[in-house]
Amino acid sequence: MKPIAVQLYSVRELFQKDIPGTLAAMAEIGFKGVEMAGMRGHKPQDVAAVCRDLGLKACSAHIGLPTAETIDQEVEVARTLGYDLLVTNRKAEHFATLDAVKATAEALQNAHELARRNGLRMGYHNHDFEFDPLAGRTGMEILLELAPDIIWQVDTCHAANFGAIDVPAFMKRYAGRIRSIHCKDSLLARGDEKYTAVGKGKVDIVGCVQAGDAAKVEWLIVELDACATDMMQAVRDSYDFLTGRGLAKGNR
Repeated sequence: MKPIAVQLYSVRELFQKDIPGTLAAMAEIGFKGVEMAGMRGHKPQDVAAVCRDLGLKACSAHIGLPTAETIDQEVEVARTLGYDLLVTNRKAEHFATLDAVKATAEALQNAHELARRNGLRMGYHNHDFEFDPLAGRTGMEILLELAPDIIWQVDTCHAANFGAIDVPAFMKRYAGRIRSIHCKDSLLARGDEKYTAVGKGKVDIVGCVQAGDAAKVEWLIVELDACATDMMQAVRDSYDFLTGRGLAKGNR
């Protein structure tokens, strides 16, 4: 079983207002780690201190696309928090045409090189538009081919592209590229109300986790972009589903 973390974007409003309380709540649920989604105006060293006191590991961080101008700051924050995986994403316009995907792949490879020089790794977190048809394939297939050094952080909900993609089958083809899986569930419909606690929607979460290479996947990460029900309860229910099914290992 892989250790379980939570993407702090799920509880972003609470995190912005109360770092210690939010992180303490995540630790109380049983999460072993947290994935950062910006400091929300707080100092990295303060967040690091609270994580350390609670025994929470910062496993990675979602950031903007690193450039020569921003990499030093990203490196400093990563070293302060203790993670080595930077994860970024792009917008739909970056996958609108074949030339756009080629440019995106080049930019990601450049970001990889910046990260590598500083002892860090570079990952890409998908949304749904990467899985739209493009030149007889999908944009994600093209990206993974043209950016061979980029880690793929799977977003299980978005990868389904509203039911158009068999996510476990797709993941198996690229299992060697996957180091973390965002376990995100939904009703596979459009709109914020589609999101649910993991295990309560239509995404094949069990199949997705099993499709990863057990020797290479490092973390399973709970994320909810939004939720029609209480967010903290949905996060707790997601933890219970993944640990209760023997898919992830927590602290309780």
